Amino acid sequence: MIAGLGDLPVAIAENAVATGQGVHVLRLKGFEEPRLSSYPGAVVGLGEIGGALSRFKEAGCTDIVFAGIVRRPNFSDLKLDLKGAALLPKVISEARKGDDALLRVLVQEFEKNGFNVIGSDKAHAALLAPAGLIAGPPPSGASMQDLEVAARIAAATGALDIGQGCVVCDGLVLAVEAQEGTDEMLRRCATLPDTVRGTPAARRGVLVKRPKPVQERRIDLPTTGVSTIELAAAAGLAGIGIEAGGALMLNRPAMEKRAAELGLFLYGFPASFGTR
Repeated sequence: MIAGLGDLPVAIAENAVATGQGVHVLRLKGFEEPRLSSYPGAVVGLGEIGGALSRFKEAGCTDIVFAGIVRRPNFSDLKLDLKGAALLPKVISEARKGDDALLRVLVQEFEKNGFNVIGSDKAHAALLAPAGLIAGPPPSGASMQDLEVAARIAAATGALDIGQGCVVCDGLVLAVEAQEGTDEMLRRCATLPDTVRGTPAARRGVLVKRPKPVQERRIDLPTTGVSTIELAAAAGLAGIGIEAGGALMLNRPAMEKRAAELGLFLYGFPASFGTR
């Protein structure tokens, strides 16, 4: 596993050990997740592509998974090995086309060197969101309408490789996710006037998370966790919609419990929702 920060790489590593697969973790310099330090592996720089390939081969790895939070670097500051230097012009060229194009370059390089790149959903299938009501109260008719609008907007912005999330209340788009990420988008929503959003006493509006139609799903599936629920609740939202089979839920039992405590629904919508 090539790992960044957060709960996702930790969950994948724990599952790999629990299921007897084993795991070798390369933590990215500047984005080292402390909870992964006890696993076999090493810390590598973002530009050390050759070093990463060599370490995985020496460890006998066949499947590679990318997981965790990593911010786009300043390419001029990267310390490169020979393989990284050779790949850099293509990386910079593709990065101008968006995150998905950049990620495809990395996937192709690992595949070219004989590795099988798999998604987080393959490494830990239990993380995938199911269909229908997952937790909390059933969404109202108004919330279902907001979910459909938000799903349509998220599909449109995702097609432009902008982001994976959108917040809608009473048919009004309050925010779309870009490089700031879901958490910051929700914090921004919480600062909006109560006239355009719900409150903890009278919840209105929804968050939707879904994959970008153009994205490389083996690297960047949308991810939700307990913090997503808490921030959505603080913004006065009524619930969260996530694409069934296309989004990850970290620590689902804890998410369900927290959603019930805060009175938010979690709902898994089909991939076709909001796309017609």
